[in-house]
Amino acid sequence: MFSGAQVSLYPMTDDFVGVILGALGALDPWRDRLRIETDDISTLLVGPPEVLFPALRDLFVAASGSGKHCVLSAAISRGCPGEPDDPICHSDKTGGPAGPLGPRKQAAISAVRGAPATGQSAAAQFSLYVMGTGDHMDEIYGCIDFLKQSGVYDRSKNFCTKLRGDAGAIFAALNEAFCRFGPGAGHVTLDVTVSANSPTAV
Repeated sequence: MFSGAQVSLYPMTDDFVGVILGALGALDPWRDRLRIETDDISTLLVGPPEVLFPALRDLFVAASGSGKHCVLSAAISRGCPGEPDDPICHSDKTGGPAGPLGPRKQAAISAVRGAPATGQSAAAQFSLYVMGTGDHMDEIYGCIDFLKQSGVYDRSKNFCTKLRGDAGAIFAALNEAFCRFGPGAGHVTLDVTVSANSPTAV
């Protein structure tokens, strides 16, 4: 099943080029397990979720370590019927039957609570889109219920859910939302914005 992210990084500093280029080194440990393509708008990361989300986390934490306000914006997708399958995306985390919601929520909660801390505080907002299934709202409500018990839930907003906490737990929560909700072999997308060091944090 194809899975990947189109990601853009926005450091709010005159030295934005230096921050971005410096942060790219954080992807080095993941490069042999990802396909990476960059153009003048975004960078495509293609690979399994268990590699994709830690790579996004490390990229964001490296950029945020500058102390400047930094935002990561990403469109993340799995199972898109318009994308050819890619062997690099093979994962045991997706592709199988979804199973009952209750155990999936509990497993997601445990994964977030066990996520390693990065020391970087962050806030995020994201929307989950479950495609091509009649019970999509059950999956979305199940995801929201998991988030409320995850330790990183901040509040619901129009069209999205806001998270706050250590970046490690936030990216773990995004990973769980992506992998555990929606049909295992179906089309699921996330629209994600993550921010650190904001001068107007609320």
